[in-house]
Amino acid sequence: MNTIIHRAETRGAANHGWLNSHHTFSFANYHNPERMNFGVLRVLNDDTVAAGMGFGTHPHDNMEIISIPLAGDLEHKDSMGNVAVIKEGDVQVLSAGTGVTHSEYNKNKDKEVKFLQIWVFPKTKNVTPRYDQVSIRDISKENEFYQVLSPNKDDQGVWINQDAWFHLGNFTKGSTDEYKIKKTGNGVYAFILEGAVEINGEKLSKRDGIGIWDTESITVKASENARVLLMEVPMTM
Repeated sequence: MNTIIHRAETRGAANHGWLNSHHTFSFANYHNPERMNFGVLRVLNDDTVAAGMGFGTHPHDNMEIISIPLAGDLEHKDSMGNVAVIKEGDVQVLSAGTGVTHSEYNKNKDKEVKFLQIWVFPKTKNVTPRYDQVSIRDISKENEFYQVLSPNKDDQGVWINQDAWFHLGNFTKGSTDEYKIKKTGNGVYAFILEGAVEINGEKLSKRDGIGIWDTESITVKASENARVLLMEVPMTM
């Protein structure tokens, strides 16, 4: 088993006034050659967008882009004609494929929006671009992980063009759950959204991240009430 830990305070940071962003992996002006990616997980940005502000129209291609809102309302518009608002309890995916442009704005004029922006390298390049979002409010569980993303369009949550599975877990202090790797050769990157946990004996706090590979499972124990995002991804392109 191999492990890498990224403490919250070691992440890259960029405060543009309208946008306050923390980068687990190299992004924009933050470049760390030792933190380029975890397998096919390329970007994990923890973003706060000021009221009424946002990202103007910009292009993407050959990337699976996942947005997970944590608070507030984020409005999405893209060149495929999609206009949608996502909020806490939703998961959104933009499969950029051959190319797409989109914008993201804080829908509200009186409060911030907080969301995770996650990029995953695709399994197959130059696919037809695709947009999807789902509500995960009704599938949320206590003290066990529940799936919010997979490679299968008929499975629970959104689906992406990669052999990846994402799970969320809401845990009360003292509770434990085991996560079993779904595909041989994959690793898991855990990001602590709230609270504190122990994962395979490592103590982790809010916004810490841990990557684990060459293992068949991981065990998560809540040291206090906690919320955790697990991202299982291939470790090779």
